[in-house]
Amino acid sequence: MKVRGDWITHPGSQALCAVLEGAGFRALFVGGCVRNDLLGVPVADIDLATDATPEIVSDIAETAGFKVVPTGIEHGTVTVVAEGRPHEVTTFRRDVETDGRRAMVAFSTRIEEDAQRRDFTMNTLYADRTGRVIDPLHGLSDLQARRVRFVGDAETRIREDYLRILRFFRFHAAYGDPEGGLDPEGLAACAAFSAGLETISRERITAELRKLLAARDPGPSVAAMARSGVLARILPGADPRALAPLVHLDQGESARWLRRLAVLGGETGHLRLSKSEARDLAALRTALGSADTPAALGWRLGEPLGTDAILARAAVLEMPLPDDWQRQVRRGAKTSFPVSAADLMPGLQGEALGARLKSLEARWLAADLTLTREELLKGA
Repeated sequence: MKVRGDWITHPGSQALCAVLEGAGFRALFVGGCVRNDLLGVPVADIDLATDATPEIVSDIAETAGFKVVPTGIEHGTVTVVAEGRPHEVTTFRRDVETDGRRAMVAFSTRIEEDAQRRDFTMNTLYADRTGRVIDPLHGLSDLQARRVRFVGDAETRIREDYLRILRFFRFHAAYGDPEGGLDPEGLAACAAFSAGLETISRERITAELRKLLAARDPGPSVAAMARSGVLARILPGADPRALAPLVHLDQGESARWLRRLAVLGGETGHLRLSKSEARDLAALRTALGSADTPAALGWRLGEPLGTDAILARAAVLEMPLPDDWQRQVRRGAKTSFPVSAADLMPGLQGEALGARLKSLEARWLAADLTLTREELLKGA
């Protein structure tokens, strides 16, 4: 079994492996790049594992003329930029102590120990610079079956880092067999230890949820999260019923995670949203209960968020999408309210001016943004 993507034949990747091996060390591609290549999924990040310590990796790489950035040297990782390509190079490690949020590690010289500390079997695949796959824990069969399974004992892996609960569901959404269901042992362990998510930072939880909801179809995974009690830990009060209809409706659109979060509902206190995300989420949730036309939503929210609102509202209300809705959202986004305060002054001032503007705006929206300035001002 070999990986054959362009990423492995990149001159920088080959040169970095060559200098590490020339110094007597192993240099193996690992994790996502190997997994994705074998699944036919695009490879983004390049990770290497080695038995050389970070200091030795840095010395070898700098001597070869590569740029070295100590991005996580305390965890055994340095980033080496070779021929313009960044590579995260991490020394083989074994866990010494874990507390559910972070691990104390010791460097190792054995690939088996490095593989044992990883989360899922499909992530324990390595490849040398010729592309030959090395499978120390027999994870290849799980990958080929698209079966997301914890390495070794599921409970032990989760106790090491409770965020792995969310990663379990996220990986199933991204790489799992949608017809095969979730691994029963893993699902039971996630349910049993879901309280551990309360010890995880809001930033880490949000990052995982963002990736999960951006998957092509997160519906089955999120439904399983709800049944197991995991969803209630991170989104109390959430209801996943509208997610599957939304995924069906938004197939022609980009998978915007906030749109999917909006239909789940629930409290977001366990998440770390930016100010703009919190504002947009509030606007979407308001739009779910509004009677605004597509054009009105385009005017209020702009085209991207107006599109989100139409799709989310149709999913939640279990109704078909309006006719010609995309063009109407674009029309609204490009339209300006034709009346300004100056048109009503000096006859109106202060609160009376504001009230009249709101009244005219309501008439304009009720007419689907078709009334002209003259028609609105007539009798005003």
